[in-house]
Amino acid sequence: MTDKRANARDKRLREGRRAGRPPAGAREGEKVKDYPQLSIRVPIEMKARLNALSAVTGLAQWRVIVEAIDCLLHGLTPTDRALVDGLSERLLRAG
Repeated sequence: MTDKRANARDKRLREGRRAGRPPAGAREGEKVKDYPQLSIRVPIEMKARLNALSAVTGLAQWRVIVEAIDCLLHGLTPTDRALVDGLSERLLRAG
């Protein structure tokens, strides 16, 4: 191992940084791998658009979908939003 590599490794160990990517969940400390999986079928145009949105924005595909759901939710009437909130809370409690 060259001195340069050894110094870089030693510096990384001193700084306490771990190798690899940091957790990328929606909230601090969450890991995407711990989220439930969702499998859906969409028209090929929508899959292409999702890929393009992800590439252009730099967001992971799951984040693009979450933002789209939030956008749709905020466009609902207050009554419908309250219904969605109530149903989703019930589903979360049910497990």
